[in-house]
Amino acid sequence: MFNGFSHSVMGASHEKTGLVCQDSSAYKVTDNYAIAVVADGHGSKKHFRSHIGSKYAVEATIEAIDRFYEDPEQFEENFPKNHKMILKNIEKQIIANWNFKVEKHLAENPVTAEEKSKFTDEEFEKIPPESYYGSTLIAAVAGKKFTFGVQIGDGSLVALFDDGKAVMPMEYNESAPANVTASICNSNAATMFSSFYTDKKHIIAMYASTDGLYTSFGSEYDFLDYHTIITGQLTNLDAFKQVIVNNLTKRSRFGTEDDISLSCVFDSEFLKEKESLIKEKIEENKKLAAERKAELLKKQV
Repeated sequence: MFNGFSHSVMGASHEKTGLVCQDSSAYKVTDNYAIAVVADGHGSKKHFRSHIGSKYAVEATIEAIDRFYEDPEQFEENFPKNHKMILKNIEKQIIANWNFKVEKHLAENPVTAEEKSKFTDEEFEKIPPESYYGSTLIAAVAGKKFTFGVQIGDGSLVALFDDGKAVMPMEYNESAPANVTASICNSNAATMFSSFYTDKKHIIAMYASTDGLYTSFGSEYDFLDYHTIITGQLTNLDAFKQVIVNNLTKRSRFGTEDDISLSCVFDSEFLKEKESLIKEKIEENKKLAAERKAELLKKQV
């Protein structure tokens, strides 16, 4: 029933500066659930291992979801009744998994003299070790009876339910102050998550993407229309993979020049049922886009 796709591309700015790709992405499909997840390492000076941190964020999330789904029937029975509490527990488990991986990596790979050379001794002493690995995280999970998502930091989650409309269901309510980056590495990370839950059983597709994708578009309308268009291409997944990789690479190199990750999961059978609806939505979106453009031109005259 479920299928998926994920890919990360390096931004042109990172190629120019010699910085490795800070993004990570993955998906997992089982008989009972599917998960799409992306993470964006911060890449700034004090987060000098954030490319590793984003990889661990993706792994930690999939491991957490796997653990909660160990007994699928029990989980799907309990989750609708206690979803707020369970979502908090999932978020805490993700953080615990991530911290374990980070601590293990640091113990096995102590900070090198080269990594320290960018700081004064005083500067380096002020950096919490987990900050070396700082990263955002976005995950979308589709089950048989419900869907949900969790997010910390920037990026986007887009879903298409049975009405075929692309929406961003996440209530973005980041509790971090304006000058603090919401990150899985923060000591209060558990309070910085946003989440959503819906008992809509039928999901056509869900997408998680790092902020490099959103910022490559001129508006939120264009961003959502893009997801409707690519959903219509998922029926031929092999062809879709090549097209989307080329498109993400182009957007990364000639748009924001930032790393871009996109991960998706979809119900292949339900998508076939809704194929004509998706085509209608694409045409409808084209007309609305033309109307918005005409209205904008009218205001400029």
